[in-house]
Amino acid sequence: MFNIIELDNGLENVQGFFCGATNVGMRPDATQGDVAFIRSDTPCDISAVFTSNTFQAAPLKHFQKYPQGFQTDFILINAKNANAMTGEKGIEDIETIMSHLSTKQQVLNPIMSSTGVIGYRLPTDKICSAFDKLAFNAKNSDATACAIMTTDSFKKELAYKVDLANGSSFNIAAICKGAGMINPAMATMLCFITTDADVPKSDMHELLTASTEQSFNRISVDGDTSTNDTVMLLSNKSSGNYQKDAFSQALNKIMFELAMMILRDGEGANKLVTFEVKGAKTLEDAKKASMALSNSLLVKTALFGEDPNWGRIASTIGASGITCDDSTLTIHYDDLLIYSNEFRELDKAREDKAYAIMKQDAFKVSCDIGLGDETYVSYGCDLSYEYVKINAEYRT
Repeated sequence: MFNIIELDNGLENVQGFFCGATNVGMRPDATQGDVAFIRSDTPCDISAVFTSNTFQAAPLKHFQKYPQGFQTDFILINAKNANAMTGEKGIEDIETIMSHLSTKQQVLNPIMSSTGVIGYRLPTDKICSAFDKLAFNAKNSDATACAIMTTDSFKKELAYKVDLANGSSFNIAAICKGAGMINPAMATMLCFITTDADVPKSDMHELLTASTEQSFNRISVDGDTSTNDTVMLLSNKSSGNYQKDAFSQALNKIMFELAMMILRDGEGANKLVTFEVKGAKTLEDAKKASMALSNSLLVKTALFGEDPNWGRIASTIGASGITCDDSTLTIHYDDLLIYSNEFRELDKAREDKAYAIMKQDAFKVSCDIGLGDETYVSYGCDLSYEYVKINAEYRT
């Protein structure tokens, strides 16, 4: 048995880790950081999951130049510039920055992560100026979480203490950013997870990959996938304590909750909707239909308009390419039957109830294909006028 307890102040709870941020002029508002760091006082094992986009950004390519199984003790993160589609020069810029960092702070295999506009080289002089401002022994999770934001409207950080049955404990914490270009192939996001649990290196990638599949790979704001998507798990083992099932559940919980924060912050989003597809012939069919629903622009606009138009749900399932039949299909909004072979038209009473459900901040669309036993769940949000405004003005 074990107990997972939520803590305040994010990354500050994990033994041996330090974090902070500063502004070097990439953001016009000097009160918000644009360069941040996460540091461990001892070497960390690290596992990472990256974007499925073929055009991976320079920081991802730089990471992959390290030998397999390497350790690190430092992550540098910048906002406003993705350092993507910058070719070999983008990687060289990272190496220049890290070389300058090493004159200010002893570092082991430092990692860089970037978010912002694609297609521009990093302002290396500005970023290097951060090293005279950053307090490398600081513990400021709030500033770090705020510094990595782009179009996010609020910071995203969580921390848990895990009490084990033998009286020992460990901590796990994370920050992430993401609000737009979110697609179930990870998402447009950065996520940094730190733990003082004594996680065996052999467990880290297995557990991180599984948790990513259950969280960030199941959410969609707009169906786009970025060049920079990154989830990193760092373990410095400072607590000396570990229990695999307890750590797995804590990791699942922290990543799922952060994924839901991203959806709730989905650039003008007003609703968080669960799309459950069950009764499919195969798991692949269930996944394909569920993800089609969470990605569909017509479904998203119906959600925004609070229109209980089940035709958009059914049409999306039919177009997804799965095995399905309109005579076996049923659709529910929460527990309300919206469509079945017997009830193909909404009467006024059920339509009024459907309107009430769709006015909620969160609800579930459940679709039973009626042809098998497989189920898949993904998560999405509505698409609003604000989304168009934010992304139309992204560079301005």
